Amino acid sequence: MSSLKVAIIDDEPLARLRIKSLLAQASVANEVVAEFGEPVNGLQWLQAQDQAGTSPDMLLLDIQMPGLDGMVLAARLRELRQPPVVAFVTAHAEHALRAFDLAAADYLTKPVRLERLNATLDRVLKLKAARQPEPAADAVDNSADVFVVQDRGRLERIALSQILYFKAEQKYVTLRTAEHSHVLADSLTELEGRVGERFIRVHRNALVSRLAMKALERRADDAEGGETWAVQVAPTMEWLSVSRRQVTAVREAMAAQG
Repeated sequence: MSSLKVAIIDDEPLARLRIKSLLAQASVANEVVAEFGEPVNGLQWLQAQDQAGTSPDMLLLDIQMPGLDGMVLAARLRELRQPPVVAFVTAHAEHALRAFDLAAADYLTKPVRLERLNATLDRVLKLKAARQPEPAADAVDNSADVFVVQDRGRLERIALSQILYFKAEQKYVTLRTAEHSHVLADSLTELEGRVGERFIRVHRNALVSRLAMKALERRADDAEGGETWAVQVAPTMEWLSVSRRQVTAVREAMAAQG
């Protein structure tokens, strides 16, 4: 059974205690991974988890708190790559419309009832399931070769044939098509296992579609003051570095495409 990782931000200790007690009785399996009585600290923790790719699935968030209003905090979460699903928990019902403008999954009024919390957890569990990527077997199946991208809660299916390359940059990976770029939280190694033989590792930081490779040549490397191998990707005509150990494999792959 799938489980939810839950974080709580509420400046009232008794309110946090009650929510944890209800979560322990909930019909949906869950784990409280963090709780904060100070919203700024909570936001900083969420930002750090997002960078590490370990964001909680759900955030139970109070609204009226000193230091940082819960509504403002929720708006800041839109800057994250994988923000948690937010459910507001407050004694003030007048904020409900604004809460749903921020794409909140639910708006719970205090004192929260177990039945109401169960309904919220069930909704978040379904949202989590919708966010899951396609199984690896589907990703390489010739009859359904698609890659699922999540962008701020929106799911988009992209045909593998439309993807030009995956490139690791710092703590994220960029998926590039002819028209768009998407930022992924997956590692390049995980992606390599999912996309199969249609892509080739040209460098430790890049996977390139075999069909997208247009040219392979030595090019000036400004950083090194010398030359390095690079492959040109069509139709964007970008050049991506090729490591010396992969030059032969890339050349053979291009020759095999005829």
